[in-house]
Amino acid sequence: MPVRLKGISKTFESGLQAIASLDLEVRDGEFLSLVGPSGCGKSTALRIIAGLVAPTTGSVEWTSAKPEIGFVFQEPTLMPWRSALGNTMLPLELKGIARGESETRSRDALKRVGLAGFESAYPRELSGGMKMRVSIARALAAAPKLLLMDEPFAALDELTRQSLNDDLLKLAREDKITVIFVTHSVYESAYLSDRVIVMTPRPGHVEADIALSAPENRAADYRLTPQFADNARKISTALSQAMGRAA
Repeated sequence: MPVRLKGISKTFESGLQAIASLDLEVRDGEFLSLVGPSGCGKSTALRIIAGLVAPTTGSVEWTSAKPEIGFVFQEPTLMPWRSALGNTMLPLELKGIARGESETRSRDALKRVGLAGFESAYPRELSGGMKMRVSIARALAAAPKLLLMDEPFAALDELTRQSLNDDLLKLAREDKITVIFVTHSVYESAYLSDRVIVMTPRPGHVEADIALSAPENRAADYRLTPQFADNARKISTALSQAMGRAA
């Protein structure tokens, strides 16, 4: 299910050019992070891959049939009048999946993100981290093969963020999901990723394509290793170079 972005540019009606000549290949089963300064087109690239935004020029090419895509936004975007279970079921309902199957899949997804017992809770009763877990469960319930995540943990405290990072890696491995993850955090990208794309300031294109070596089954103690520090240094250096070139 690899996807290729070839010569992608995006200029909005306002005249703002977000992306210029972006070439990117995403490999099947990898965890790929996009890192770059605010406004460099990271989120726009995700939306183009998802088909939510059309590129001005260039093409998105799938080497096989376009897969089921899950999208997790920076905000959980939960319906306040629906319970955690109801929110998780919503996309399955919209697909016309029978209620019994929708509920079974949604309960399982909530259990997998650590929210068993909170099925009847409403968003107002949940912490920020729990709301984001519902958002992830909602995406997982649809059994995506490609998961797009747009800074989903940016607003969370560091301990919650690290816990969700660990859970996300585990879920992606178990379901063999390809993940494209947007973040501003060098350390988050160094922890999560098989590969990191560093983008230039707007209009964004690829500054560096960095393959990381890391244990497949890494856990929290990996953050204390020289290997993690070295990977973070590579990403930080490339980001600094991109910013310097723009300046």
